[in-house]
Amino acid sequence: MEYVQERVTTLHALTDHRPAAPAGRAAVVVPMTEREYGTLAAERVLSALETVDPARVIVPLRASAERVGPFARWLAGFDLDVETLWCGGPRLSELLADRGLDGDRGKGRDVWLGLGRALEEEYVVVHDADTKTYSPAFVDRLLFPVANGHAFSKGYYARVEDGALYGRLFRLFFRPLVRALADATKRREAGVIEYLDAFRYALAGEFAATTELVSKLRVQRGWGLEVGTLGEAFAHAGFAGSAQVDLGRYEHDHRSVDGPTGLADMSRAVGEATLRAVEDGGVAVDYDGIADRYREAAERLIDGYETDAAFNGLDYDRDDERSQVATYADALGEPGPDTRLPAWRDAPVTPAEVAAAARADLAETTDDAAGAVIGDADVRGNGHRPPADPPSDPAPGED
Repeated sequence: MEYVQERVTTLHALTDHRPAAPAGRAAVVVPMTEREYGTLAAERVLSALETVDPARVIVPLRASAERVGPFARWLAGFDLDVETLWCGGPRLSELLADRGLDGDRGKGRDVWLGLGRALEEEYVVVHDADTKTYSPAFVDRLLFPVANGHAFSKGYYARVEDGALYGRLFRLFFRPLVRALADATKRREAGVIEYLDAFRYALAGEFAATTELVSKLRVQRGWGLEVGTLGEAFAHAGFAGSAQVDLGRYEHDHRSVDGPTGLADMSRAVGEATLRAVEDGGVAVDYDGIADRYREAAERLIDGYETDAAFNGLDYDRDDERSQVATYADALGEPGPDTRLPAWRDAPVTPAEVAAAARADLAETTDDAAGAVIGDADVRGNGHRPPADPPSDPAPGED
């Protein structure tokens, strides 16, 4: 039985115990896109949250105008205080542009908008809606450390599905990159590189934090969200204020390596966010030869993954894994311009202004605005409304 501590407090699922946690004082932020509309995974997540009964569930929604109304009505059918925050509405977009916050739109931007709305509560939990193995215990597990002396906690889990190892972007890109940076940097004290290396699944999307910490976080706009959040947590919580929590075994859709939303594109954003976090932590990165050092570290880890897979009777394609490493190596280089969104405590816009703009945008998309708009409306329903005409575009696979 594994119960080893890392340099951050590591909480293990050694039993089936569900720890007591203050869900009633927490907002749960669940970013969604059009592809989650009416899916079994999203239905399972929201139904489980009904049993958790958090103070609020905030859904930053990225969807086309014609889908927003039906999506909001579907969300309103759950017995939850749901706030649907349409992230692409015209008034909200104009507001952000007027305040100098225009720019690329991605998951990080969506989550940032949701975090602003969540600041009214004492705690915040963030997780995705595409998880096939979601449990209501996840919220309690993530909240437990932040209700007991820590400011930040992050989930970790095993990605083993269909008889093979997944979590490829973490295993084959992030972990060897951090190891390569550690090998090239001789430090006497534990710093940001050691902090990043302490998390067992640094690219997991599940985390919880106090709203005091959340108000201080600068947020990456896109796929660098998770590692960028870790960099900010290091700055404001450090080793002593951080924890990671075992969420067991996770299953969700997989993303292909190539394509516009594939792992190759994601690796560029994750690489930039990682290197920026390291530089923010006071480490001077030697970019000459970084790709070669990364490849060497990845090769050493691939040896271990291959042995581990064989030990567990899992399939393992070493050539495919090495091919992915070669692809990810092309993503490495000095970060470009810093486009992070500001911490909410420093933002030139308030969450109330965001809510007002989003409320007006959403009201125009639905005939049932009273039951679906965000803000002060009571959206507790008496059952799940069946989704109307699901989106036609197929969901891209995830890692």
